[in-house]
Amino acid sequence: MDKSLSERFDLSGRVALVTGASSGLGAHFATVLAAAGASVVLAARRRERLQALVADIEQGGGKALAVAMDVNDHASVQAGFDAAQDAFGVVSVLINNAGVAAPGRFLDGDEAGWDFTMDTNLKAVWRISQEAAGRMVASRTHGSIVNIASILGLHPGLDQTFYATAKAGVVQLTKTIALELWRKNIRVNALCPGYFETEMNGDFFQSDKGAAYLKKIPPQRLGDIDELSGPLLLLASDAGSFMTGVAMPVDGGHLLQSL
Repeated sequence: MDKSLSERFDLSGRVALVTGASSGLGAHFATVLAAAGASVVLAARRRERLQALVADIEQGGGKALAVAMDVNDHASVQAGFDAAQDAFGVVSVLINNAGVAAPGRFLDGDEAGWDFTMDTNLKAVWRISQEAAGRMVASRTHGSIVNIASILGLHPGLDQTFYATAKAGVVQLTKTIALELWRKNIRVNALCPGYFETEMNGDFFQSDKGAAYLKKIPPQRLGDIDELSGPLLLLASDAGSFMTGVAMPVDGGHLLQSL
């Protein structure tokens, strides 16, 4: 019998791990996944920053666990997945959300900035996806990996050389591993947000320059964080069971600007 619409979005019995879960989009994604029924593992470098969110999720009737994880350290990633598996079972939904902003002019960039941005925004996505997928394959668990990219991974932007290049790499990595992992019943997709206010960009969009920028783009506003909830669940749940290798922009039509 076909599943009902609500059943397709239901994540009951799934274990979801969200990197960069201590604030911003990561904290929101964790809350959304818990509300959909998943047991959620919150990963960030500072475990103590996650405890309030764990308490909120548990107070709402969900299940959550905080784990310390440095996405740039292989041993830390392994330890985080071990803790998640010991508590809830094999992670079957991975949200690769951790990242850093790195605005700056191309000619002003240096190798240290390039390496840090690429390591955190791209290499870590490869590292964590490989860890999650390896465990899914070993346990014959079907699953979903959602990489948080950006519309800057689909279209260039001024003064964003490091960040945009890393996010473009995330999009291509998503497509490449999706091609390999579909045989293992693991879907891999990228969510590509437009501009949503976060800790990384809040100062800019509260400035006169940021307000002027918003007036020039098609949506003429920032996205509301709740407008990412549906797309996230579509990619993470069985509602998107025939979707893999997709880079989905959620940007209010920002990419549709006329030449």
